[in-house]
Amino acid sequence: MQNYTSSIHFDKRLYKEDIAGSIAHARMLAKQGIISDKDAELITMALTSIRQDIEQGSFEFRDDLEDIHMNIEARLIDKIGDVGRKLHTARSRNDQVSLDMRLFLKEAIAQTITRLIDLQKAIINLADANLDVVMPGYTHLQRAQPVLFAHHMLAYFEMLERDVERFRDALKRTDVLPLGSGALAGVPYPVDRDFLARELGFSRISQNSMDAVSDRDFIIEFQAAAAVTMMHLSRLAEEIVLWSSAEFGFIMLDDSYVTGSSIMPQKKNPDIAELARAKTGRVYGNLMAMLTIMKALPLTYNRDMQEDKEGLFDTVDTLMSTLEVFSGMVATIRVRGDRASGVAEEGYTLATDLADYLVVKGVPFREAHGIVSRLVQYAMDMGKSFAGLALSEYTEFSPLFEEDVYNVTTEASIAARNVLGGTAREQVTQQLARARKIVQGEGE
Repeated sequence: MQNYTSSIHFDKRLYKEDIAGSIAHARMLAKQGIISDKDAELITMALTSIRQDIEQGSFEFRDDLEDIHMNIEARLIDKIGDVGRKLHTARSRNDQVSLDMRLFLKEAIAQTITRLIDLQKAIINLADANLDVVMPGYTHLQRAQPVLFAHHMLAYFEMLERDVERFRDALKRTDVLPLGSGALAGVPYPVDRDFLARELGFSRISQNSMDAVSDRDFIIEFQAAAAVTMMHLSRLAEEIVLWSSAEFGFIMLDDSYVTGSSIMPQKKNPDIAELARAKTGRVYGNLMAMLTIMKALPLTYNRDMQEDKEGLFDTVDTLMSTLEVFSGMVATIRVRGDRASGVAEEGYTLATDLADYLVVKGVPFREAHGIVSRLVQYAMDMGKSFAGLALSEYTEFSPLFEEDVYNVTTEASIAARNVLGGTAREQVTQQLARARKIVQGEGE
């Protein structure tokens, strides 16, 4: 029973938050005359000493004391006797653990945003350094239209920017003080929750004690935002795996971010990217577990909620480490521009531009699409590229094809898409400047 219910082996991670909350609570009790100033000072000094013991590794965590709250309180009583027993006045472990989790997540969100921005900066730098590199854009993993490599990478900047916004929004609902809610009904003491909020850095105070002790929405929101972020990183990971393969050959990963084979000497395996794809599943699983834990719980606190921590800690650690290693990996990518541009010239990626060429000459787009579709099939059968077709071959499909059809090039295709959000160099340059302003905190 004791081993099954104990959570100290994982919730000891909350020691800093628990002690910070306890110090603030002691000061509030003294301010309100519930305990003496002397008692509050003694409690604060003892808690500070306990924190130092934990950080120095000399604190003995006991399974029989169940959790971080009781371990710290028991040690406090050992140090200062009955005065330590006064600390739990006007609070419950129910509002105490909610406080600890909110303090923990506020810091985790801040660190997550910082690491997201670090990765955004790495993406911006990689895009800027390869601004003129052309590559094939894909749909269905089939070559579709030529784009700038920088344009492709900035798509991931936009994904990550939405992630930043999600975490910032989640922070608003995490930044709520629950302390003072007691076990579920509030406390029968004249506590000063505004003082607690100021001491602990909360911008808002919970408005319903029953909701405050049973709410884990803020954890679910973090898990959901983390799952979306990991999905984005997994998409980038997949492209890195593909692009670094011999079949694509668009990029080379730094040796620091690949591993060799135990049997094949030539191998450079993109293990970081592959692991990120797999770890995404772990984060998804943690989100689903949390949703399942909460799906049918009656108000208010239930012991089920003890299971909110291990998955959250795992998600935080997984997300943080993945963002950190991706920043380094992206920053050291070497782009093989000649290879990417060469592939962009292949595969009839200018087919849409040829259809647009006919549209300019008055052909309805659907008809132009059919003409070029037949032209592509002919060129494939003949083993020719568009540039290798004679004008007489073009005119077999439409008399509107003229000598200027050879002006339809990869460079012209990219330059033509000079609209907001397009892949034209002018647009991409503007988007790079916008991205730099965003990561520098200057907004749009």
